[in-house]
Amino acid sequence: MIGFDGTGPGGASGRGIDRRRFLVYGLGGIAAVLAAGVTGVEFVSHGVLSGQQELNQLEGKCSVPSPPLSFSWLGPSISSSFYSHARNRTVGYTIAYPPEHGRRSMLPLVVMLHGFGANHTSAVVGMTPAQAVALHIGHEPLAPMAMVTVDGGGGYWNPHPGDDPMAMVIEELIPLCQRLGLGRPPQRIGTMGISMGGYGAILFAEKYPHLIAAVAAISPAIWTSYAQARGANAGAYASVADFAADDAVTHTGALAGIPVRVASGDSDPFHPGVETRARALPPGAVVEFSEGCHTSPFFLAQEPPSLAFLAQHLTR
Repeated sequence: MIGFDGTGPGGASGRGIDRRRFLVYGLGGIAAVLAAGVTGVEFVSHGVLSGQQELNQLEGKCSVPSPPLSFSWLGPSISSSFYSHARNRTVGYTIAYPPEHGRRSMLPLVVMLHGFGANHTSAVVGMTPAQAVALHIGHEPLAPMAMVTVDGGGGYWNPHPGDDPMAMVIEELIPLCQRLGLGRPPQRIGTMGISMGGYGAILFAEKYPHLIAAVAAISPAIWTSYAQARGANAGAYASVADFAADDAVTHTGALAGIPVRVASGDSDPFHPGVETRARALPPGAVVEFSEGCHTSPFFLAQEPPSLAFLAQHLTR
């Protein structure tokens, strides 16, 4: 059996085992468990849902098919921490390598940003980072790329007084990865995220278009006004001026020339904001609107095509 850290039984590294072997996971049970846990956490934790998402679930609007996932034998993962001067605290992170690669590999890098209430250990829904980069798409493995996750707090990945998760990623985390050969030119860097992390993935590309080569945002948490944002989560932006500076819709023009994929469920409470943003995207952006809510089954269903999109644009 493949361990989540990429090791075999008893902690063996897989020597003597067919490395082409893969596991197939039925996700119906996983999705059901996740749906009862972190689904719609932005809204539930701040009392914004008012029962609407629960009603959508009862009406079947949140039902999303969960095809089985298959993975190659997992590559290694490294979990550690560093003191972030940008965030004024110690942050944890995980770097996951694809199958057949390790610490000396030069690879494209996916920066995976977690949602509200999560951290570097739970940034990917229903999978570990090592599984994400070992995923099979249509029975074929993803092109090799590494993934890094990191603790970004609950401030929506934009700068706050005394806590700047954006600077932490751009000025501390990415250079750390580049020293290891990940995302170091000519290797490319992409951003990916779910909910709050989906907003962050877009925001980073808008702020640093010279650094971020592709974006995949799943159910991005996008508001169209500061009042709307503050009403849902007072900690999302420090001020009206900060919202204006980091509004992902207003600054969409900065994404010209950057491949972007955005996915949102039709019954997601953030969907109106995502629709507004989608209309502002540069030509060529991939927009996936389908049945679903701001729930883990939708997130999980959209992770494989999002990873495939990034692999297509980061590894060519």
